[in-house]
Amino acid sequence: MQRRSLGRLAAAVLAMGLMGGWPLAHAADEAPEVMIKRLSDEVLGTIRSDKSLQTGDLTRVMALVDSKIMPNVNFQRMTAAAVGPAWRQATPEQQKRLQEEFKILLVRTYSGALTQVSEESVSIKPMRSSPSDTEVVVRSEIRGRGEPIALEYRLEKTPGQGAGWKIFNLNVLGVWLVETYRSQFAQEINAKGIDGLIATLSERNRSNSGRKV
Repeated sequence: MQRRSLGRLAAAVLAMGLMGGWPLAHAADEAPEVMIKRLSDEVLGTIRSDKSLQTGDLTRVMALVDSKIMPNVNFQRMTAAAVGPAWRQATPEQQKRLQEEFKILLVRTYSGALTQVSEESVSIKPMRSSPSDTEVVVRSEIRGRGEPIALEYRLEKTPGQGAGWKIFNLNVLGVWLVETYRSQFAQEINAKGIDGLIATLSERNRSNSGRKV
């Protein structure tokens, strides 16, 4: 995968919710493809006007992830799916640590792409769904200077407080994020157990913390 393409697709991944706050009542009524399109457009516009994001300021990126992206993602489901069957045997504290370290890993992986955002635009592919669907796939295409990049979102419809569509997986260039990490995590779990996976993620995040994104 070319470095430039990685940067463009990573910027698109961050576009899942960055700076995309909206009233909960509106979110509950919003169609999934409309939500993805609106958030993507808002995000790309915001990145272009925010110098701290363009320089890959991790403090700024992490704060925005916590306040804007995470409310739009079922991150517990995403982490549980990446960890696989071992998630059910993990204690609540281990599950909490896994989510924390996985989030840091993802943010550090993709934050450097913010420096490469320029003229990207997002188009949404036609989708087939019915009002009764509780899970859907929204297919989009990121267009910029190079070849278009296909990006798909898996979303679930959540009831109750905070109702609306939430992302739980991403497909970039034909590769689903959760499945990619599941194979990596399975090797660690088989060799070292849940605590070993947590330690490996923590060490990787500490190692990456000194690198310029």
